[in-house]
Amino acid sequence: MQKKESFSRWLPLVGLTFAVFVFNTSEFMPIGLLTDIATDLNISEARAGLLISVYAWVVAIMSLPLMIKASKMELKRLLLSIIALFVVSHVGSALAEGYYTLMLSRIGVACAHSIFWSIASPLAVRTVPDGKRALALSAIATGSSVAMVVGLPLGRVIGLYVGWRMAFMSIAIISALIFVFILVVFPKLQSRGKFAFRQLPELLHNRVLVGVFIMSVLFATAHYTCYSYIEPFLGKVAAMSPETVTLVLIVFGGSGMLGSIAFSKYYMANPRRFILAVTLGPALCMMMLQAATAGMAYTLAVCILWGTMATAFNIAFQDNTIRFAPENATSIGMSIFSGIFNLGIGSGAYVGGLVVSRLSIEYIGYAGGAIGVIATLYLVLRYFPNMRRREAAEIKQK
Repeated sequence: MQKKESFSRWLPLVGLTFAVFVFNTSEFMPIGLLTDIATDLNISEARAGLLISVYAWVVAIMSLPLMIKASKMELKRLLLSIIALFVVSHVGSALAEGYYTLMLSRIGVACAHSIFWSIASPLAVRTVPDGKRALALSAIATGSSVAMVVGLPLGRVIGLYVGWRMAFMSIAIISALIFVFILVVFPKLQSRGKFAFRQLPELLHNRVLVGVFIMSVLFATAHYTCYSYIEPFLGKVAAMSPETVTLVLIVFGGSGMLGSIAFSKYYMANPRRFILAVTLGPALCMMMLQAATAGMAYTLAVCILWGTMATAFNIAFQDNTIRFAPENATSIGMSIFSGIFNLGIGSGAYVGGLVVSRLSIEYIGYAGGAIGVIATLYLVLRYFPNMRRREAAEIKQK
């Protein structure tokens, strides 16, 4: 009986992990289907590409206001409402008669995304047994990593064989099944209090939390300065075939699972040392990228290390957001984290574009690595001292 009860305690985390998988798959699916969408809707690929840009902008802008609006809702009901919007928006995408109808449907998906990523990690932590926080966050990261390895190619294959509309409809069907699963297994969880806009200044006086946001935008900018252009870099600078480039990208995505394992095993033993390693490590990997093109084995090694540590960074700072945010503002903290990270993605892609257009694509690793070094300096000189002061104050209060 006890074993059955113990197993059922983990089912909500299983449901959340599957939800993370489909949300992450959906976010990037249009990248692999742009040509098909453009051809079917009789628009240019550049115009179709706005489906991706607008999605990111909506997430960056709407994460905080939507989460504040939803902060008083019971969390199971909120999660089910988000997934329902996600399902309906994907059905709308599949049935879209034109470009603007599709854009509207993708905005619906982005709004669901905005709230989902604000509550996914806090929910994971609250649904597992005490002392299993690292494992819960690792499960969420694993769902995201599996989406990068399996979900994106699967969406592209479905799109190629039966059309982009069926790819979106497949996401809707899978999401509907996850909705039913969560409806059955998820416990009711009360919100830890409503959060109002007038409380934001108080939240932003939290130096450690503000440090989390600064670290996140710096790291995301560094990472996506290089990663946004990794495909053409591998093709042009490393002279890899399209098939080999695909293999390297799949391995890169899969290395995220190693990052989640590393976090669950080593983070709690020495958080500061772990954070330093996963901040500086990707910067060094990016700087070594051009030299690593001397051989396939070197390129794979650098990409595996980079992907592992980048994922571990993301999980570690999600953990710090949950840890240092006020109890009634955990989801709000995560919504700011999500919005800031998306801002970093856009900034990185822009900086990388400047490097490619004004210098050369072979320098993207140096540019991303330089920003990563700036993030590391901020970490050591500002973030860690504030973190130590906060921890000392918490010990005194006890």
